[in-house]
Amino acid sequence: MKKALISVYKKNEKLFHFANFLYQKEYQIISTGGTYQYLTKRGLSNVMEISDITSFPEILDGRVKTIHPNIYGGILANRSIEKHIQSIRSYNIHLIDIVLVNFYPFFEKMMEKKYDIYSLVELIDIGGPSMLRAAAKNFLYVTAIIDENDYEMVQNEIEQNGSTSLKVRKKLAGKVFNFTSYYDSAISQYILMDEKFPTYLHSSYKKSMNLRYGENPHQKAAYYINTINHGAMRNFQQLHGKKLSFNNLRDMNVAWKVVSQFSKPACCTVKHSTPCGVALGKNIVDAFQKTYYADSISAFGGIMAVNVPLTKELAKEINNIFLEVIISPSYEKDVLNILKIKKNIRIISIHEPISDKLEYVQIDGGILVQEDDYFFPNEENYKVVTKKKFTDQEIKSLFFAQKVVKYVKSNAIVIAKGTQTLGISGGQTNRIWATSQAINRALEKEKEDLVLVSDAFFPFRDVVDEAARSGIIRAILQPGGSMRDEESVKACDDYGIAMAFTGKRHFKH
Repeated sequence: MKKALISVYKKNEKLFHFANFLYQKEYQIISTGGTYQYLTKRGLSNVMEISDITSFPEILDGRVKTIHPNIYGGILANRSIEKHIQSIRSYNIHLIDIVLVNFYPFFEKMMEKKYDIYSLVELIDIGGPSMLRAAAKNFLYVTAIIDENDYEMVQNEIEQNGSTSLKVRKKLAGKVFNFTSYYDSAISQYILMDEKFPTYLHSSYKKSMNLRYGENPHQKAAYYINTINHGAMRNFQQLHGKKLSFNNLRDMNVAWKVVSQFSKPACCTVKHSTPCGVALGKNIVDAFQKTYYADSISAFGGIMAVNVPLTKELAKEINNIFLEVIISPSYEKDVLNILKIKKNIRIISIHEPISDKLEYVQIDGGILVQEDDYFFPNEENYKVVTKKKFTDQEIKSLFFAQKVVKYVKSNAIVIAKGTQTLGISGGQTNRIWATSQAINRALEKEKEDLVLVSDAFFPFRDVVDEAARSGIIRAILQPGGSMRDEESVKACDDYGIAMAFTGKRHFKH
């Protein structure tokens, strides 16, 4: 008689129907305590407790119950090697054909944050992963099942062919090793959470969705969520609109990070992973109007995020422009009905703060890991290096712009007035081009009393000269640290521009 070992934490109707199918196909079912109780109470009589196979009771509060030669011999025996068959027969060990296991809910309990390390240790499954790995190793003969969504496929194979095919067993074995590596990775990251850069870098992500496509339509793509950290982009809700794309998600991440830095009502529009307009306002409509005024051309077809509930008044204004995605922590009553007039617009609700403290950049053959610049707040530390000092209004404007420049591709320049950007330029291969572009954009809107923030130092005084020629820049904030800093300081003094060094660079490649 064929045998199936079933030991699961998650007991549901799907499990019972599958076990009942095996029972009908005359499989001898072997189960551990909880699963045995569940199946027998539901009326399955052909179920053996695992202790009847091992002739040994569960001990150590269930920590040891399946680790036994009578179990592993039956799973691991290579049925094409006569010596293996003779060996297990000599010890009266029976072959096991199916191993169905799911694990203790370590992930779920870990994310609840109310369990301490001592409680979570008890949810680190040992026997389950060991049995599944053994079954997956011996996939030439044994069917290993970790995913309840595979019950139907296995059932159909047995129904049609009497047993599973090698192709299916190989696929299921691959899924087992994929899951157990993910499981071990999550546990490792949890225990080593205070060590930012461990010797071995594990990834512990679960697929959340297939995306419409990647950066371009010919590139397939999927989105995976972190199983360890909460993260703003881990738990968002899409309330309306077309399926999200790869580019949508990248832009959403930037837009939400920008507005999350501010306590006052903030609005940000993003295009191609770069902010094109950012503003604070006395209310969210005011913030939106300033943001849109800053760069209405680039905002077309872009992503917009706000950091406070989206109002009916703002919804009506948004409906007059074309946006791909709208992001807000929540939406006032009836707002969704207004926005849903546009069939395809993606409406997103994000409830989580920014919490992923590391960022990863893959390169060919490797991966770069660094602390996220979001978690290095602007403490407004600076040293004025010119004869002219900042006004209180300039200080407020400069540090608002510095929070924006962190998310603009280097070389990055942000021009602002008050708490409104008026010129943003980045991604240029030299700083003077970025400066000229940002100033020219600002000149289309305002002609006086603007400030300039740079993500990195000025290698030459040409940035100051360009700012002075425009006639609109009154104050500059930059990290400093160039061999030619004194040239830039002298130029500012000659032009009557105030400048300060922060000592902190904000490159974003």
